Amino acid sequence: MSSEVARSLIQISSEIGRQVGILVNRKGNVEYVIVGDQRGILIPDLSRHRGGSTRLRGLRCIHTHLRHEGLTDDDVTDLALLRLDLMAVLSPRADSGSEKLDVGYLLPENPEGQQYEISSFPSSARCKIDFLAFIQSLEDEFQRSQKSRNSGRREERALLVGVYRWSRNYADDSMEELKDLAWSSGVTVVDTVIQRPHEIDSRFLVGRGKLKDLVIRCNQLGVDLIIFDRDLTPPQAAAIAEYVEIRVIDRTQLILDIFAQRAKSRDGKVQVELAQLRYLLPRLSGKTTALSRLAGGIGGRGPGETKLEIDRRRVRDRIHALEKRLDLLSRARNQRRARRVGSGVPIVSIIGYTNAGKSTLLNSLTNSHVDVENKLFATLDTATRRLRFPKERDVVVTDTVGFIRDLPPDLVGAFRATLDELRDADLLIHLVDISNPRFEEQIKSVQKILVDLDLMRIPRLLVFNKEDKADLSLVNSMCKRFDGISISAINRSTLHRLLASIEKTVWNTDHEMSLLSGGVLRDSGPTCH
Repeated sequence: MSSEVARSLIQISSEIGRQVGILVNRKGNVEYVIVGDQRGILIPDLSRHRGGSTRLRGLRCIHTHLRHEGLTDDDVTDLALLRLDLMAVLSPRADSGSEKLDVGYLLPENPEGQQYEISSFPSSARCKIDFLAFIQSLEDEFQRSQKSRNSGRREERALLVGVYRWSRNYADDSMEELKDLAWSSGVTVVDTVIQRPHEIDSRFLVGRGKLKDLVIRCNQLGVDLIIFDRDLTPPQAAAIAEYVEIRVIDRTQLILDIFAQRAKSRDGKVQVELAQLRYLLPRLSGKTTALSRLAGGIGGRGPGETKLEIDRRRVRDRIHALEKRLDLLSRARNQRRARRVGSGVPIVSIIGYTNAGKSTLLNSLTNSHVDVENKLFATLDTATRRLRFPKERDVVVTDTVGFIRDLPPDLVGAFRATLDELRDADLLIHLVDISNPRFEEQIKSVQKILVDLDLMRIPRLLVFNKEDKADLSLVNSMCKRFDGISISAINRSTLHRLLASIEKTVWNTDHEMSLLSGGVLRDSGPTCH
């Protein structure tokens, strides 16, 4: 920037008593001239200009301050959120009559964790930076760091954000679960941020200043989306998405996305789509990218209110159609349930927190081959198998969708027909992963859902799974405390206590069970507890 241009800007600003600025492209052409007020300037919408996690905007902002104060927090915020090539501030120097120049620019990821750099010059004439060469090398460094991270299969990169008013332990546990959810969805977690403010910011949740730091961090790490570990209200989602140029989703959206990946049956696909659309409808906005992952062609950036209303009507019509289809599928499912109940065969349902090992237990008990994966919500569709006991007695064993803390209401509503099948169960096996450090909280979460579904009247058997991965003294202590039993679902030799308990509960007998062999159980002598 020439000293003549700098002096002209300072002179104009002093004469009118307002800040003035220009946005200059890399060819040196002025794209915008901005006249602000005494406190600042308002940068126009730059969405038509390029942007991305590895690319700068291609524009530099040069503006004046009426007093010598250097770059302010607002200047740094605009630099980060808009990904400007640089932000330059001209301030008058009363002692020499010249102008002071302060220049700020973003930095790629570095060992010091520095997010931006500010350089000061006594006058614009003393700034001898080759701007084009400098900014190109800076952008190349952004791209190199991104490419080194992207070697191999490309996955979405996420920054996880937790805002809590509870204890540190709760915050850490909740964030660990969010990491597991993100991993199960196929997202690569590159960083986590936990904030425990005195007051929750009603608009941005984390506050404008913290949001600025998050965006700078996302730019450094090449982040594709920010995931919040709580449900964002529609106004919050819209405000955050408008403030940043990175996709924003919340915990419910992440869970819905996992369900969308896992749904295979007609029932499951209809229920998931219905839950997604019910979640989406109040969040449809003409100026947000927060829902782009779920919205598809509906509800993205639109030309105006007419397009938005059309989208809303389409979503409502689709919800109505899905509800009718789900009703038809529910009738067929109810007929199957009626036949099963009418046959007089007892029903044993395996319930529990997601990834507790329910499908593995079903396979071990019934010699089945239900798909098993060490991910949250690996099983979405209900699986039903028969298990034979001595004296030609059978039970129907069902594997259900896993529960999770604060299960999204839209998901509970859409899957209520499936969850209602649990009402016909003669016994609920509440399976708990005792190797998980958060297992006690998971027990409480499952019990809360059972209360909400009015299922506490059904006999329950608490079973601690994965005893082979936990300390033996802890396992024994928890079995006594909760009046439960312990097993390892991958080791069939540990299942005799569970089988004996099922037989005792269902048929009110103390008859001892042998190990399962080929899906058929045989008598084996004395009772074992």
